[in-house]
Amino acid sequence: MTECNQETFAFTAHFSRRVEAGFTGGQVSSDGGALLLRQTDRKINLLGRLVGCFSDKRDPDLIEHELSEMLSQRIYGLALGYEDLNDHEQLRLDPLFGVLSGKRELDAPLAGKSTLNRLELIDRSSRYHKIGYSAEAIDRLLGDLFIESHATVPAEIVLDLDATDIPLYGHQPGRFFHGYFDSYCYLPLYIFAGDQLLCARLRPANQDAAAGSVSEVRRIVEQLRQKWPEVKIVLRADSGFCREELMSWCEQNHVDYVFGLARNRRLAKIIGAQMQQARVTHLSTGKAARVFTEFDYRTKKSWSCSRRVVAKAEYLDKGENPRFVVTSFSPGQWAAQDLYEKCYCARGEMENRIKEQMCLFADRLSTDEMKGNQLRLYFSALAYSLIEALRRLALKGTEWAQAQVDTIRLKLFKIGAIIRVSVRRVVLQMSSAYPWKNIYAAAFHALRC
Repeated sequence: MTECNQETFAFTAHFSRRVEAGFTGGQVSSDGGALLLRQTDRKINLLGRLVGCFSDKRDPDLIEHELSEMLSQRIYGLALGYEDLNDHEQLRLDPLFGVLSGKRELDAPLAGKSTLNRLELIDRSSRYHKIGYSAEAIDRLLGDLFIESHATVPAEIVLDLDATDIPLYGHQPGRFFHGYFDSYCYLPLYIFAGDQLLCARLRPANQDAAAGSVSEVRRIVEQLRQKWPEVKIVLRADSGFCREELMSWCEQNHVDYVFGLARNRRLAKIIGAQMQQARVTHLSTGKAARVFTEFDYRTKKSWSCSRRVVAKAEYLDKGENPRFVVTSFSPGQWAAQDLYEKCYCARGEMENRIKEQMCLFADRLSTDEMKGNQLRLYFSALAYSLIEALRRLALKGTEWAQAQVDTIRLKLFKIGAIIRVSVRRVVLQMSSAYPWKNIYAAAFHALRC
């Protein structure tokens, strides 16, 4: 690419005024709002504890970039929309990123792409890759963040489980073709409690959607009950998780569940009368018609016992649309229609949370090591946890209280600012034309309380 040495650019005049531009403004950042994210981390101490999840075998006398700085640099970069390590070749010179990363000497550059690359390529060679991480410690950190977000014992915790696809375009390890998604992909497992992320587990696609879910749920439930022994816990997931192993574990450990149940001819026959009733109602009104019913059901081979199934017999313009869920709740706890519409259908909100992971580049899993790709998935999950904490602590009561990650990034973080660094101060002179000063001020004061 041709190197640009031109300093000023003359554009078409504006009436009698000349219009000129140039790269002469000094230290200017487009991420002036990122200090709110830094203040959020001071509240929850995510990055400070994350360092303890890593082992650093580098010679202390030869270290130029501290592990804490590199981790902060990487996670703040994802939160602010910088998906590639190549972006840090310029960001490493940004004094604002130096402040975010905890760099004492702001005149010194941060880690470049090669150093950050060695952080992510785990166990490649003993000479160049001396930093490792503990997946167990990071998993526990995600659980601790959730527990600490509650000032009192919650009445109920609903854990939403789901699997999603991350398409692959190279020859990464664990690369398999998945027929449902019609692509080569990974199939990570996510577990959320409301908006908060408790598990991001990378898995190859040559297995069932529920594979490994029992061990992940067991780990999370044990951690929650160490803090709150009597808390009520509910699992909620689609039919991909309706498996005997998971349901029987829940029943043995006093965990309730609501899972989708895939339709079959036996189930369709059981609700035949209700489906006919819905069809007659639809033909008479011309509108979608629903009839709810429930019954005890047991599969011929896979289930160990009979379980309560709630069915929705629905008839639409396009024809029959039956749906089924299996649950441990009794009719006295949840009536059939409320169980389906208010309890089970609420799990659809989790899909928005998974989309937010992609806004934080959880799909950038291009290393040739499974452990390295898991680390990248963790980085995206931790960046999400940081922004979710800001949304929960600083934006509550504002019009952005339910805003998604990319909206918060665009409207709250991307503020043009001139940066002035002196011996005593770091000053950001942000754009006077910024249109959401009131929300910025509200978020600042909420984080200072």
